[in-house]
Amino acid sequence: MNISYDSKYDLLYIKFIEGKKEVINKNFDEDITIDLDETGKIVGIEILSASEHINLEKLFPIKMEKVVTV
Repeated sequence: MNISYDSKYDLLYIKFIEGKKEVINKNFDEDITIDLDETGKIVGIEILSASEHINLEKLFPIKMEKVVTV
C-alpha cells in the first residue's frame, strides 16, 4: 500500500496494487473516486479536499510519499 498526498491540491491517493493498470473510475461521491481493475478489485482511492474528509495528522506516521506539483 502506498499513500501519497499533494498539499497544493489537497489530494490524497491510497494505492493498494503496485504497477500500472488500466482502471475503471467509480465516483463514490463528489470528492471520492474508487479505481477498480478489470476484475473489480480496488486498485486505489482518490480523495479530493482530503483535509475536509480525513484527519491527516492521525493518518500519519504511515509511510507517506509527498507529491509536489509545479
